Order: sequence, then C-alpha cells, then structure tokens
Amino acid sequence: MKNVRVRIAPSPTGYPHIGTIYQAMFDFVFAKKYGGKFIVRIEDTDRNRFVEKAEEIIFNSLDWFGLKSDENPKIGGPYAPYRQSERLDIYKKYAFELVEKGHAYYCFCTKERLEKMRGDQETKKLPPMYDKTCLNLNKDQVEENLKNNIPYVIRMKVPENRKVVVLDTLAGEIGFNSSQIDHQVILKSDGFPTYHLAVVVDDYLMKVTHVFRGKEWLPSTPKHILLYEFLGWEDSIPTFIHLPVILNADGKGKLSKRLKTASVDYYKNMGFLPEAILNYLANIVWNHPEGKEIYPLMDLGLAFHEDPFRVDVTSSGPRFDLTKLEWMNGEYLRKMDDESLSKRLMEFLGSKYEGEVVKKLVPLTKERIKKFADFIPLTSFIFEEPKYDMEVLNKVKIESPKEILEEVIKTLDSLGKPWKVDAFEKTFRQLAEKLEIKVGDFFQLFRFAISGKLVTPPLFESIQILGEKETIDRIKKLVVISNRIGGETNG
Repeated sequence: MKNVRVRIAPSPTGYPHIGTIYQAMFDFVFAKKYGGKFIVRIEDTDRNRFVEKAEEIIFNSLDWFGLKSDENPKIGGPYAPYRQSERLDIYKKYAFELVEKGHAYYCFCTKERLEKMRGDQETKKLPPMYDKTCLNLNKDQVEENLKNNIPYVIRMKVPENRKVVVLDTLAGEIGFNSSQIDHQVILKSDGFPTYHLAVVVDDYLMKVTHVFRGKEWLPSTPKHILLYEFLGWEDSIPTFIHLPVILNADGKGKLSKRLKTASVDYYKNMGFLPEAILNYLANIVWNHPEGKEIYPLMDLGLAFHEDPFRVDVTSSGPRFDLTKLEWMNGEYLRKMDDESLSKRLMEFLGSKYEGEVVKKLVPLTKERIKKFADFIPLTSFIFEEPKYDMEVLNKVKIESPKEILEEVIKTLDSLGKPWKVDAFEKTFRQLAEKLEIKVGDFFQLFRFAISGKLVTPPLFESIQILGEKETIDRIKKLVVISNRIGGETNG
C-alpha cells in the first residue's frame, strides 16, 4: 500500500475525549504500518462553540498518548494551512464553483422562516429537511437579492431519486436514495463552511487516502460522495472505515462527552498510563490473533490486511468498562520495574512528595494500586500526620487499647537502634501472645496508631519508612488525645 495519508480532524469546541483518541489511534497505527503520513487538521469552523486554548489541549493530549503527527498546524506541511479558519477563501472558491456548475444554490431564507418550517415538519411528523424554497428562485430573483445584500447561505443541490452508493470497509456497500438526502448548507452566512464541504475539500486537497471515523458519520457520507462527484473528484474518493461507536457502560447510547470518564483529562488526573488506555481501546474492538490482552500499540497493525483491503474489528459498538480499564492499567503498573514506576509516579505526584520516600513505598504499594491516584490515599499517612477517627478505632476488637499502646511504646523503646524490620514481626507477635490478644487485632491497633487507617501498605515496612521518632510520637499522641480509649473502646 503506497502513499497512505490519514487524518484526524478534531474541533476545538471542547476538551479532548476518549473518542478522539480512539480514532487517532487507528490513524496513527495505520500510517506507521504502511509508511504513510498521519495528519492533524483543526476543524474550527464552528465559531459559536469555539473554546479558547482547546486546540493546545488537543495537541497536548495527542502528545501524552504518543500519537505524533507528521503534518499539523504547529509544524506545517506540504498542504498547509491545517487550520480550517485559515482556509476560508479555499472553501468559498469551491462553494461558488458548485453554484456555477448548478450543483449548489443561494438560500435567502430567514432564521424565523426556517424555524417555522421545522415546527410544521415536526407537527406533521415529517423528517427535518429543507423544503427547497430557494431552489425555485430564478436568476433575476437571486441577483436582486444579492444586489440588496440580503444574507444568504449556499446549499448543495441534491438530485432527485438517485441511488448514492457508499462503499465502507466494515459495513460493505450501502445504497441511499438521494430523495432522503437534505439540501445541506455548505457555506454559512458568515463565510465559514459547514463540515460537509470543508471535509471533502480538505481531504481531496490534502490527498487523504483513508478515512477512519465513527459509524455515526455513515449517514452523512452520501452527501460527501455527491460533493466529490459534483467537484469532479470521484476518482479521489478516499476509502472509508466507519469504526464502531464506543458506548456507555450500560450499552445505551454513545459514550457521552458529558461524563467525566469520557474526558482525557480525567485519565491524566487519575494517573492512568496512556499506553494502557490505548491497549484497552484496541482490545474492545479487536481480538489479538495470539489471544493476548496486553500488547504494544503497534500490534494493532495486525488488524489491517491488503488484497483485498480489510480491517478486522468488530462491527458492533463496544461498551466502555472503566473497571476493566482499571484492571488493565494495574497490570501495566505491575509489569514495570520499581525504578521506572517510581519515575512515572513522581511525574504524576509532583514536588509535594519526596522522591526517595516514594521509591521506598513503590514496592510496598505496587500490588495494591490500579492507577497512580490510588497511591495518595494509601500512603498519605507517611507524608502528613494522621487524623484519628474514634469510630474507626471502635472497629478494632481490643479492650483497653490505651494500655496496649503503652506496652507497644515500651517495646519500641527497648529495641536496638536502628530498628530492623526483620525482627519486628517476631517481637510483636510475642507481645500479642503475652498480652493474650489475637495477633490480627493487635496489628490492626498498631496500624491505626501510626496511620489513622485500618488499611495501609505492609505495617512494619511502613514503620521503617516513618522512622523511629515519628512512629513513637504518633502512638504517644493517640494515647494522650484519647484518654477515654481504655474505658469506652472495646470489642
């Protein structure tokens, strides 16, 4: 396969979501496998929904996932500009060319008239389509309206009762009756194109060979096929691959952009690994030929085949299961060596956490966390003084905990310095037996005294990281502030 060119064209109308990354992943792997070019084109023609700095965040997100593009607005390329707002004259040229060829026409309908038209259609349960009022204007009427500066849009003129065939790599050949295709606006009154004109013009001029996009765009594809034909570009129609749409966890509807778990920022902030997310996104639509669940991104290239061209992905929409993603992310964390994991964890945590302490905690927490954010509540007691909740302490089945803690302090004071963690378990098991307390309950009390929690990384290794003075100070503090422990707390 030669001269492969693919693109992703996100809109800066909000922050990047998982669906954007899902599509970009296919573009990136496909381009890499066939030695092609991966293009990022910014579709910023919707000025009403434009979000400041969204473009920058889009690029940061793609970079975070390692999905580096070969051509984009930042680095340029042979078909620049790659930002649609900088290509308005190009779109206007082709819009007016379509008018001249009789494949498009001026529409002078007011907003009020269109709203009434849609209301009437809704009442009559008719599909929402333009009623072609301005298609019937004669040349003199059009020229008079233009002369009087009446605002207009340009609509594509769709032929009547014609079969428009879409060839999709996954769905196969699909026929659409042109009578059911709307006379779509292709150039708005502000001079900006709509998606339908811009995507066709840009894909043609940028020599895009394959279009990966969501299945929800399949019904719009007949409009694009017609525009290619109207402009005389039918020999350059790209190969379409309409990917299955990722669904919400319950399987009801497309993964909602309003959900926090659809946002790329959520995964950054929670400390997921980008490579694990990509692996998961590949997994939900493709089965590795060797049955693997965990594999490098470029293995997805095995889904692409030539002669004839096909893409081995499921045709049905997969559910987005956060629990499964967390499991996979945890597997990635456990496969990392401690040094690499510590480095990545420190990048996530920032300077608030002392690097050497984090390194000591990594082997103690590696099996217990599924994402970096899990590390914080699990180890917070190491970095800050604990808060003691007596209701939590009441869950420890020990009578007179105050006296027990005083015995713990005496034992710690008697240990040789520096403390040796290897001797801790034997020493304190013996103390528990001497005090006639179940070892598990005894260790729970000890754990609560140093951390304010009943669940922590391994107890004695945590004590070693805390240090001798801090450990004893914490136990003493609990004894002092809880004079009622002995009388009120019991199992």
